[in-house]
Amino acid sequence: MIKEMVTEEFLAELSSKKPTPGGGGAAALGGAAGVSLGQMVINLTLGKKKYADVEEEMKELLEQLETLKAEFLHLADEDARVFAPLAAAYGLPGTTDEEKKRKAEVLEGHLLTASLVPLHVMEDARKALDIMDILAEKGSRMAVSDVGVGVQFIRTALTGAVMNVWINTKSMKDREKAEELNRHADEMMRSGTAAADAVYHKVENALR
Repeated sequence: MIKEMVTEEFLAELSSKKPTPGGGGAAALGGAAGVSLGQMVINLTLGKKKYADVEEEMKELLEQLETLKAEFLHLADEDARVFAPLAAAYGLPGTTDEEKKRKAEVLEGHLLTASLVPLHVMEDARKALDIMDILAEKGSRMAVSDVGVGVQFIRTALTGAVMNVWINTKSMKDREKAEELNRHADEMMRSGTAAADAVYHKVENALR
């Protein structure tokens, strides 16, 4: 499992010819790294008299980020898990009409599943960005730069995951469903990148 790999082991697997882990897993891990930085900022904020008025809010956000981190790590493994049956489906026989029909049905199911995993990564990234926005304003000023770095990791999770949505929905035969998924992804891209950039600029203004 990806979440159990040490860094060097993961990077060696990522750089190999193996199909997984790939961009989807890397995007999810980017999200995990981003929220971990958010947690660090909170931990540097908790217990400080200067931030006593936001202590309880920070504790709640810390728990939310812990949940998101666990989800990102789970989705990194899910990305690899759902790819294997999709790849196998492309190799199914398709000579007779019956075989072609069966292959198309199997492919369609796996393409949908493979689209949903990166969509979940995007949804978690959007949640995480909202929390990072709060940390940019209320978190320890000594760690505000880490909010900026974390936001960029989470932004990458968002913009990286959408690639795996598009590559799968492009091959789906059910164009109505495909476009529904694309619209959802497009909206998260629009709002998410805007949110990430806004937080980053807050951090930039605080530092310069």
